Amino acid sequence: MPRILKSDLFATLPPEWPTDPLLHIQELVKADGRKVVVLDDDPTGTQTVYGVPVLTEWGVDALVAELSNDLPCFYILTNSRAMPLSAAQAINTSIGQNLAQAMRIAKRDVALMSRSDSTLRGHYPGEVDALQQAVFGAAQCPIILAPAFFAGGRYTIGDVHYVSDGMWLTPASETEFARDKAFGYTQSNLMAWVEEKTGGHAKAEDVVSISIEDLREGGPDAVVRRLQQLLPSSVCIINAASERDLAIAVESLLLAERRGSRFVFRCAASLVQMRAGIAPKPLLTRAFVLPSPVPTGEGLGARVGGLIIVGSYVPKTSGQVAALLQTGVNNIAVNVGRLLDAATQQAEINQATYQANTHLQRGEDVVIYTSRELIAGSDAESSLAIGNRVSESLVAIVRGISQRPRYILAKGGITSSDIAAKGLGVKRAMVLGQVLPGVPVWQLGPETKYPGTPYIVFPGNVGNETALADVMTLLIA
Repeated sequence: MPRILKSDLFATLPPEWPTDPLLHIQELVKADGRKVVVLDDDPTGTQTVYGVPVLTEWGVDALVAELSNDLPCFYILTNSRAMPLSAAQAINTSIGQNLAQAMRIAKRDVALMSRSDSTLRGHYPGEVDALQQAVFGAAQCPIILAPAFFAGGRYTIGDVHYVSDGMWLTPASETEFARDKAFGYTQSNLMAWVEEKTGGHAKAEDVVSISIEDLREGGPDAVVRRLQQLLPSSVCIINAASERDLAIAVESLLLAERRGSRFVFRCAASLVQMRAGIAPKPLLTRAFVLPSPVPTGEGLGARVGGLIIVGSYVPKTSGQVAALLQTGVNNIAVNVGRLLDAATQQAEINQATYQANTHLQRGEDVVIYTSRELIAGSDAESSLAIGNRVSESLVAIVRGISQRPRYILAKGGITSSDIAAKGLGVKRAMVLGQVLPGVPVWQLGPETKYPGTPYIVFPGNVGNETALADVMTLLIA
């Protein structure tokens, strides 16, 4: 399937539904009372929300506390995209069992969301099935599949999922993401993709679709009728080419839930914001991300450096690293081959740690990045093991840094998850908002290595070529 001009495809669509449903969505969310609980397979799913917490632990007491407060939703960071399927299922089962117990204690129902990659990489359907089995038991719900993510240029039109790069739309199966060693696929039509991912257990012809025409011409009344007809364990695709499309879908889902339906969601970040009733917010300014006073060097002046760590290998990230290096920023290239060799791994970690500390103490920003040649295994499990070995090494570097940075930016899903939980000791962080579209900023909690420090979670597949450099420049100005 060839790529297509975005303007040409969008010109074939009917006009959007004329009424903005946000206020009605917020009223329905308040009346519904269910807490939105998002299990996120890497930290980048917070890229549309603000004022909500992210947990890296999921004991029953912690879950009861979150279910009992007035915040609209909370995230549980599983990092399951870095795991083999069996481990991903086990962690979803464990969280689901604890969540079910916490729901009974807090006497609070939930809207259950499994947030994953907007380019269709992840353990579907394995972890979704494990999660809802643990929470709801035999009462299996229809699964709402909604991978649209507009800040990242991901659209679902005519049941085909597209990845945008400027003016062009490329079917997802024709992108580098579909060639992922661990999570590759061959289908862009989501009905066929579901059949492929379920090994034929769910047939393409049995997948239900809410079309753009349903949303834009039928509106909520028509969509609610379709949703109420869904069978248990069925899969329903939400097409969406705009925020308004997704808002109409969410309004319809809430109305169907009010009439007795229940759904489990496998989605990208855009749906979470809508289902939680969170209004859009402007991008964060430097003054908000770095309020005065900022951390100071230890006797070395009024300014310390910022720390950027890059582990992602997607081509978009490599282009962004090249543009960042052109600014003249201090940089440390970590040789992946040496990290994978037990004889040289520790020396490579020690050298990078020493250099990073030196730059930070001088008040200089520094980027630590893995060498750009991708080293992959022969199969999905070995590729994940290599990625985890590299990520563990980056964590060791961060643990060894003694100088508190002005800010920390981690690029890549596995990288940002491991740096947060293992390198910085995050148990609960608050999402402040986004510094660029699709790039969330967290405030580290008091339990962490650097309490209160801004932590920027930069997805590997988001942003234009200068995006990394733009963030660094913003936080210097």
